[in-house]
Amino acid sequence: MASANALLALVFSSLCLLARRAAGDYGYGAWQSAHATFYGGGDASGTMGGACGYGNMYSSGYGTNTAALSTALFNDGAACGSCYELRCDNDGQWCLPGSITVTATNFCPPNYGLPSDDGGWCNPPRPHFDMAQPAFLQIAQYRAGIVPVAYRRVPCVKKGGIRFTINGHSYFNLVLVTNVAGAGDVRSVSIKGSSTGWQAMSRNWGQNWQSNSYLDGQSLSFQVTASDGRTVTSNGVAPAGWQFGQTFEGGQF
Repeated sequence: MASANALLALVFSSLCLLARRAAGDYGYGAWQSAHATFYGGGDASGTMGGACGYGNMYSSGYGTNTAALSTALFNDGAACGSCYELRCDNDGQWCLPGSITVTATNFCPPNYGLPSDDGGWCNPPRPHFDMAQPAFLQIAQYRAGIVPVAYRRVPCVKKGGIRFTINGHSYFNLVLVTNVAGAGDVRSVSIKGSSTGWQAMSRNWGQNWQSNSYLDGQSLSFQVTASDGRTVTSNGVAPAGWQFGQTFEGGQF
């Protein structure tokens, strides 16, 4: 009987852990209040590039469901790639029904020359989403300009594996990490050449990670750890003949 009770307790504990993870242990689940505006034009062409380093949002797979985050949310670039569900909140004149999930791809800088409640929307400590215009128009009318929103972190859903774009030059490998599912934002990256051990990379900016090792002519493996502590290892993802400027696809969360 004691062993049966212990087994039941273990099963219950495991179920509780899974429930906590789904409900918000890693920042998922809890609705919070913020505001949203839009930028980038009707085709979202003005959202290309950005402080996360993703470049062309279409070719990198992010499309138009994107947003620039205020200082309070951006976390010096650590939030790049995280996903948020947004819905227009308590504005009967301008809100549209439903919600949208956006990926953080850019930074909305503060404007200290304007009050936080009148133009300085992204001033600290305000949580704010400056959404790509097509995304904004899915939850609010264009004429609104700015609307109150409810938001929450949600897992990112992506097609295919994590992508590694190798830029830089010998002794300066700058790897852009994109298309990350799950938590979406990356806490750490390690790289291993076929003739080296694992080496921690440092965040250069956004989701660009650098290594100063000489790795030319070696096949490359990567380990990506997300903000929820989960790690994906992609072994030999880049063959020995890789070239700077190429993109390779690895495993996925």
